[in-house]
Amino acid sequence: MAVNWLGLVSMGVFYLAVLGMGVWASRKSKREEKKCTGNQSEVAMVGGRDLNIWVSIFTMTATWVGGGYILGSAEVIYNPTRGLAWATGPPAFFLNLIIGALFFVKKVRVKKYVTITDLFQEKYGNTVAAILFIPFLISDILWAACVLGGLGGTVSVVMDISAPLAVVISAAVAILYTLLGGLYSVAYTDVIQLCFILLGLWFCVPFILSSSSFAPLSVTAVTKLYQEPWIGKLELADTGPWIDDLLVLALGGLCYQAFYQRVFAAASDAQAQITCYVAAVFCIILAIPSILIGAVAASTDWNQTTFGVPSPYEQGRAGMILPIALQYLCPPFVSLVGIGALAAAVMSSVDSALLSAASQTARNIYKNIIHKQASEKTILVVVKVSVLLVGLIGAGLAMTMSSILIFWILSADVLYSVMFPQVVCVMFLSEQVNQYGACAGLVVGLLLRLLVGEPSLGIPELLPLPGDRIHEDGHRVHLLPFRTAIMLISILIIVLVSRLAVCMSESRLLGQNVHRPVQGDRPGSVHKDVDETDELNQEQLHLSSLGSVEAS
Repeated sequence: MAVNWLGLVSMGVFYLAVLGMGVWASRKSKREEKKCTGNQSEVAMVGGRDLNIWVSIFTMTATWVGGGYILGSAEVIYNPTRGLAWATGPPAFFLNLIIGALFFVKKVRVKKYVTITDLFQEKYGNTVAAILFIPFLISDILWAACVLGGLGGTVSVVMDISAPLAVVISAAVAILYTLLGGLYSVAYTDVIQLCFILLGLWFCVPFILSSSSFAPLSVTAVTKLYQEPWIGKLELADTGPWIDDLLVLALGGLCYQAFYQRVFAAASDAQAQITCYVAAVFCIILAIPSILIGAVAASTDWNQTTFGVPSPYEQGRAGMILPIALQYLCPPFVSLVGIGALAAAVMSSVDSALLSAASQTARNIYKNIIHKQASEKTILVVVKVSVLLVGLIGAGLAMTMSSILIFWILSADVLYSVMFPQVVCVMFLSEQVNQYGACAGLVVGLLLRLLVGEPSLGIPELLPLPGDRIHEDGHRVHLLPFRTAIMLISILIIVLVSRLAVCMSESRLLGQNVHRPVQGDRPGSVHKDVDETDELNQEQLHLSSLGSVEAS
């Protein structure tokens, strides 16, 4: 197969359109910075907190509907060991946005925070918040790797160029326009990207359904023809893993800075909630083309196509089934439209991951811990450097793994098992928890997750769980919803250790500031660490004692 030059030209046009929108948005960002009476760095991170409602809806939807969502949904339908019954992504993302709107939006907007890590710095201080930031960073990097890997594999299938080259080009474009304008560039490019996704994917559906190489979907849904029925099946023993997969995406997504960045950027609480509700509906609509394409691929006799045999699944290419189906079951011009839609999906998510990690690094690590007197220009430089570094690391990881679904799940897994308990406790149990409980919950959550293992990352399974099933190949399948169990155990540990710390503090075995959250000089700002507060209290006691001595 020769290089598809027409496809490369069309991709180039698409990238130039996105980059042009990013440049235009960067100019808007600079105008907002001049009008801004507060911190200019906040314009890059959350805009002017006045995004148009339609831009808000588009950027929220485009952030969730990324390469992992589109490719992963098609992969799970096509995979003969999974099927539609295991397609937890669409309902999970729908629940994620609905739950976020109902319970989290007003809670985080009340103090005009800039990042999710602000909550931890205000409650626990800088040191503990810096530790809790690490899982956020890891998750954003995995998320960027997921979507970049999806595009690399897609372009390599349709255009016959190397996947690493496609990853590098896509990462470079996303990094460039994110560097130029921060949230404004990301949000406004999301508008054009979501239009590509919506129109491009639905444009491909009639053509792929008119292919003569697949059997009727109604037949292959329940009958084993070329592979197991694409509708899949759930046995009673599968209930635990299914619930686990659903909650990992539904609740784990509530820990993403990218979600809160758009919530903070909305002009009002009502607008932020409406944004979530409408985006939830769009997520379902945009999953339908991927589901149909996955079902068609599962119903196709690949020997009747130029792809031939063995099938994509037998070749270990299930993660690339959507672009393979577009390439071999559609006319060439249709596959080009499809690749444009996928490229849009990837770009719309990778820029969000880049800005998410960079915002927290610059504000919560550099400004609040490393250099507290840093100028706004210096903070903006740190944002740009962080965008570049996260993009490079994500692009490097994207070249190492073939399954998009694995990266997609792992990204949310890190947040759900380890950080969701922290977010719930700091938002809803703030009076019952403290820094000691937070650290204990983090350690226990990480330890349990590592002991359970993760074969896809080469982490051995050291902790057998009740009900485990061993396959003939020696692979262990956990029937217990272990991620949810770890999450609940972590919440319990946070609360219990916090209570224990209070009791020890009352007995004067710990410092006297266990209850007291650290407050900044304005809502949403965090400047003093718990340790600094201790030092200030000790200094005041020392001065008081000196005064008493002089008086005597």
